[in-house]
Amino acid sequence: MNISCSTLMLSFIAWLPLMAAATSPPATQDFLLDNGLKVVVREDHRSPIVTAQLWIKVGSSYEPPGQSGLSHALEHMVYKGSSKACAGEFAATLEKLGASQNAFTGTDFTVFHQTLSSGRAGVAFEILADLMSTAELDAQDFAPELKVIQEERRMRVDDEITASAHERLNSIAYPASGYRTPIIGWMHDLQRMNAVQLRQWYQAWYAPGNATLVVVGDVAPERIKALAQQYFGHMQRRATPMTLAPIELADVGERSLTLHAPISSPRLIMSFNTPSLTTAENRRSAHALRLLNTLLAGSNSARIKQQLQLSETMFTEVQAEYDAFNRGDSLLTISTQLNPDKLNDPDEALARVWQVIDSLKSKAPEPAELERAKNILIANTVYAQDDLEAQASALGLLESIGLDWRLADQDTDELSQVTPKDIQHAAITYLTHERLSTAKILPEKNNG
Repeated sequence: MNISCSTLMLSFIAWLPLMAAATSPPATQDFLLDNGLKVVVREDHRSPIVTAQLWIKVGSSYEPPGQSGLSHALEHMVYKGSSKACAGEFAATLEKLGASQNAFTGTDFTVFHQTLSSGRAGVAFEILADLMSTAELDAQDFAPELKVIQEERRMRVDDEITASAHERLNSIAYPASGYRTPIIGWMHDLQRMNAVQLRQWYQAWYAPGNATLVVVGDVAPERIKALAQQYFGHMQRRATPMTLAPIELADVGERSLTLHAPISSPRLIMSFNTPSLTTAENRRSAHALRLLNTLLAGSNSARIKQQLQLSETMFTEVQAEYDAFNRGDSLLTISTQLNPDKLNDPDEALARVWQVIDSLKSKAPEPAELERAKNILIANTVYAQDDLEAQASALGLLESIGLDWRLADQDTDELSQVTPKDIQHAAITYLTHERLSTAKILPEKNNG
C-alpha cells in the first residue's frame, strides 16, 4: 500500500498525544534540607551528563517602586567575587572541565545553572552554594558593572522599538501588580542604584528556604542528597520577607498608548489580562488559554495568521504569547506588523483582529482544529524531554511560582482534556474590551 509523506506525517501527529500519555515520567524525587533548601532530582541516564540549576524565588515582580532592576543586577554581581574565588575564576574552572554555565533573571525568579559531566556534580554544587551564600558584592566592582547593565538596557530596550513598546504596554496592562516592572529595571533606577541596596536585597532573598536546587541527569538520588548536604547544609535557615501573588484588576477598562518610531510600517500589540495556572480558579481554564493562544496565532494554520497574514496579506508578521507559568496573573498578547501595501491603519487592524476573536466567541472551534493546537503544544513537551536543561527548567519554574513540580508530568494529560467549549468560554471570559491594553506604533512623520 502506498502512503504519501503528508499522510504519514498527519498520522504521526495524530498519535502524539497518545505517545505523550504513554510515556512514563522519569524517576524523580525531592527532599528538604534542615535549613529549608528544597532539592528535586530527576534521573536521566541516557548520557553521562548532569545539569544543576539553583532557582531563587526573587525577580522583578518582587521589587518595590524605585528599586527596579535589583534582582537582575544582583545576578550579574554574584560572579564578581566570593569567599572561594575572585571574578572569573569559577568560569575558568568550569571551562577547563568542559562545562557550560549561565544565569538569567525573570519576573518571579533568578536562576544559576551549570551543565557538566555527572562525575563532576560536586563542582557545580560547590560553586552554586558559594555564589548563594558568600558573594562579596564590592562597591568598586559594582560601579563598572552597573554601566554594563545600563548599556545592555540601551541596546536591548531603548534602541529596540518592539521591546520598548512591550515594556510601555506592560506598564499600563498591569496597573495593580509588580509585573509592570521591567526585569532589567528603569533607567532612572539604574542610575541611582548602589551596592548597599544590592547587599540588602541579597541578604533578604538569597536564603536556603527561598531556593530550589534542581538536578537532572545521570545521577543517583542518594549521592545528590549527600552532595547537597555537604555543600548547602551549613547555611543557616532564615526568614525572607512575606510576599503575595501579584493579582491584577480583571475589568480595569480598555487602555491604549501610541508611540512613534523610525519604522517603515505600523505595528499593533494587544494584551488581555488573564489568570495563570497559579491564579486561575481551575487549571483547566489556564490550559484553555494556552490552546486559545495557539489557535489564534501559534502556527501557520492559526486563525489570525491564516486569515489576515497568509490569505489577505494584511500583516507581514503575527505572533501570540501567553505565559501560564507565573506566580500571579498573566497576559495573552497578540503582536502584529501591518503590510503597508494593504493596510496602514492600526485601528482597522484592531477591528479585523476583533472579528477573528469574535468568531471564536460565537462558535466553538471544531474538534479537529483544537486537536491540531493540542498536538503542537504536546509535541513541544515531548521534544523537551530530550534536553536536560529543559527538563530541569520545567521543574524549577513550577516550584518557583508556588506549584508542585509534579505538574510537569501531568501537563500533556491536562491539555488533552480541554474541550472546544472550554476554548469558547475562555475567549468569552478573557478576550474582552475591559481587559484589553493596546500599543500602536506608528512611523515617524517626515517634518522635512
